[in-house]
Amino acid sequence: MASVEFTDLPIIDFAKAKTDRDEQAKKIVSVLESVGFAFIDNVQGIDYKGLWDCCQWLFAKPIDFKRKIMRKHWNSENSNIYRGYFPVVPGQPSRQEAFEFARDVKDDDPTISKTNWFYEKSIWPEEDGALPFKEFMQGQYEIMHETCMELLRLCAIGLGIPEESFTDLFNPNPCSTFRIMHYPPWEGQPPEYAKLEDDKLIAIPEHTDSDFMTLLTAFHYGGLEIMQANGKWAAVKTRPGSLVMNIGDTFSRMLGGRFKATRHRVIDIGEDRYSVPFFLSPKFHGDIGVNFLSQYTQEGHSHVPERFGPWVLHTMKHKKKYFEYTDLPEIEN
Repeated sequence: MASVEFTDLPIIDFAKAKTDRDEQAKKIVSVLESVGFAFIDNVQGIDYKGLWDCCQWLFAKPIDFKRKIMRKHWNSENSNIYRGYFPVVPGQPSRQEAFEFARDVKDDDPTISKTNWFYEKSIWPEEDGALPFKEFMQGQYEIMHETCMELLRLCAIGLGIPEESFTDLFNPNPCSTFRIMHYPPWEGQPPEYAKLEDDKLIAIPEHTDSDFMTLLTAFHYGGLEIMQANGKWAAVKTRPGSLVMNIGDTFSRMLGGRFKATRHRVIDIGEDRYSVPFFLSPKFHGDIGVNFLSQYTQEGHSHVPERFGPWVLHTMKHKKKYFEYTDLPEIEN
């Protein structure tokens, strides 16, 4: 096996976001224009031990327990089609089981159609008193959301545009997803589609994220690899107690490609691996046809309105062809 090339991601000190705002803003813009990934240190309120405990609690449960919160695709008795639990799927190179949820909207919200499954109510596992799973995870969701909002303000400052330029896209009802994940190792003789160069095995195939921004809790686990400018893969060094930040296709396209949505993948590490990503996504009706940079310059630009919800569904279902989206109903733009 060839030696693995490792890379040190740039580090953004979130504690300096208030005291050294302009400098941190310049740094984050430089990072997102080049590497597209960074570590975020010193985020107040993130409970890494609590997130770890939630992973261990849920994924240790038997399959009958998990079936109660499965998406309808895997359990026809359930009504949830978008959020919930999904199992490791045989025949797929993405080797993971996961549970995901979102912020619930109010029942009487007049802006949300009852048939819009992007905003379906989150389904939750039955608790046994071991830990307050739902309450804890909802609290961590809000901390992740607010951390993203502050990072977006720093991005705006660094780009020289109004500080709140990006934040309106997410209020009051973002489509963001909070997910906890378990990657069981391949066992026995792995299938050919799981094999990569240098005797590596895939856990998640290479991709770019489709959302706006991702904050990942990777604990002490390796396995994350990013594609460098030279087209070669590099393994990201671990940094327990920090978040890994990267941006997705949506943010990149709204800046005309100035920020880099970097291709990345996850490699099988030969043991159980856990992670917790927060995928920041705009509200369903958020207009992603805007180019933020040309909005605030003298350059002319064509603006073709496009709603986030239908765009991201089409992207994941028809362009990226993610299997978990294949049976989701279409939504008109």
